[in-house]
Order: sequence, then structure tokens, then C-alpha cells
Amino acid sequence: MGKYQLDTKSKVAAAKYQDGKKPAVSNKKDKINQLREAYLQKKNEKKQSGK
Repeated sequence: MGKYQLDTKSKVAAAKYQDGKKPAVSNKKDKINQLREAYLQKKNEKKQSGK
């Protein structure tokens, strides 16, 4: 058994808190990927216009 034991009310609160934290990370990853794609597209457009 762990050092701290949660009752059912606390378990629900902890699960809700953890669920609220998960999307922020995936949103950050999605945003970074979108920015990266936009940067690469701009870079490719500059290459093509420079030729």
C-alpha cells in the first residue's frame, strides 16, 4: 500500500484534475507541429521563388 490513501471523493477529484491537464500537452504538441509546417512551407516557397 502507498503512503497516502485516497477516499472515493478524493479519487474522483484527482482523476478530474489529471484529465484536465492532459489536453494542454497535446495542444502544445499540435501547435508546435502547425508552426513547424508553416515554417517549412514558407521556406520552400522562398526556395521556389528564388530559382
